[in-house]
Amino acid sequence: MLTILGFAMIATFLVLIMTKKMSPIAALVLIPALFCVAVGQGAKLGDYVIEGVGNLAPTAAMLMFAIVYFGVMIDVGLFDPIVRGILRFCKADPMRIVVGTAVLAAIVSLDGDGSTTFMITVSAMYPLYKRLKMSLVVMTGVAATANGVMNTLPWGGPTARAATALKLDASEIFIPMIPALAVGLLAVFLLSYVLGLRERKRLGMLTLDEALVREPEQETVLAGAGGPGEDRLRKGSGGTGSADLTRDGDDDEDDEDEDEEEFKGLDPNRSTLRPKLYWFNAGLTIALLTAMIMELMPIPVLFLLGAALALTVNFPHMPDQRARIAAHADNVLNVSGMVFAAAVFTGVLTGTGMVENMADWVVGAVPDAMGPHMAIVTGLLSLPLTYFMSNDGFYFGVVPVLAEAGAAHGVSPLEIARASLAGQALHMSSPLVPAVYVLVGMAKVEFGDHTRFTVKWAVLTSLVVLGAGILFGTI
Repeated sequence: MLTILGFAMIATFLVLIMTKKMSPIAALVLIPALFCVAVGQGAKLGDYVIEGVGNLAPTAAMLMFAIVYFGVMIDVGLFDPIVRGILRFCKADPMRIVVGTAVLAAIVSLDGDGSTTFMITVSAMYPLYKRLKMSLVVMTGVAATANGVMNTLPWGGPTARAATALKLDASEIFIPMIPALAVGLLAVFLLSYVLGLRERKRLGMLTLDEALVREPEQETVLAGAGGPGEDRLRKGSGGTGSADLTRDGDDDEDDEDEDEEEFKGLDPNRSTLRPKLYWFNAGLTIALLTAMIMELMPIPVLFLLGAALALTVNFPHMPDQRARIAAHADNVLNVSGMVFAAAVFTGVLTGTGMVENMADWVVGAVPDAMGPHMAIVTGLLSLPLTYFMSNDGFYFGVVPVLAEAGAAHGVSPLEIARASLAGQALHMSSPLVPAVYVLVGMAKVEFGDHTRFTVKWAVLTSLVVLGAGILFGTI
């Protein structure tokens, strides 16, 4: 019964948010509360929620102070050189912009933290997507999938969990998987290329003299495919598919003002820039990431200290500090609120025993004849299970059982561990991953829209990683 109710709870949650019948926060709180009562454990709801909040409180704290820290670093111009390089490559070509999004997300993912990756990627690319009227779910989908593949780095979490759960060396799991993961990353770049071509076809090939800032005297706008009430592209005589961008009436003056406001996010003349402190900020960020990788302190503590130091040095006056904190307060509130709401969902799912029963049912449903192919089975199961469960639940609750079943048929625990990484491209868009709420929140995308667009591509990428692992003989 708990197994059926567990799957029903997850399915109800996904249907409601994807059809936009409920907001993610409301669904994360109310749906598990109702199902907790349905299983006859309503009296224990408070205990489950408190336990869930306690487990996720460090994550919420980390996200709160990470948003403040990296928000300040973006304000002071630390990432401007990277952004300018990506934008020089992108120009005003939608195809290059989508590919640039994937490249930037993959590079920043080297720090092993999804929230950091999404904050930097969205801050850099969002103004350009808005200015060109590109699809924002393309940005979130590509960024999440690229980060999911890179999340398999030993310091990213899943590899370390698999190594701990099966008492293996993380390098023995990760290094042989590098070729398969590289193929998966190439698949993401190819996906971004195809999606970019689709955006180019929809919007046209655009030209823009300056990708970062509109000069005050310019009257150029970037728009979509035309039609009543929309800005229009007037084709120039330059090259095939190019366009001079001129303003056609004032029908969209309000929209244009909104786009312009969003576009100023990376204004090279913004008052918050601190060019004289560039190397201090770069050194502080490198030191912070190094300490995080070396696990010198808990990550929430590192970001708390880093945020306090960054604010104090870059903005020594109290009014300036308050202004910077207020500027990022919306993101902090949205993300931390979503994390604590997710704590209700995970608390009920775990406390009622639904997760354990679901895992046992899935493992028990595997036919004995599949025993010799348990590594492939593990890879396939990693897609739905890491989407519907936390990484902790999957790697510490399910993977050891799969490894035992495989060992009875001569399958190495190393193969099970490597195969278990295949689903990470999909996992990063799971509603149980706090970082995804940073992504959709900063990009101003509905979680349901992101899910509908991203899941199919993330599943395809995960299957590519699994297939490459089988082809290279590591799985």
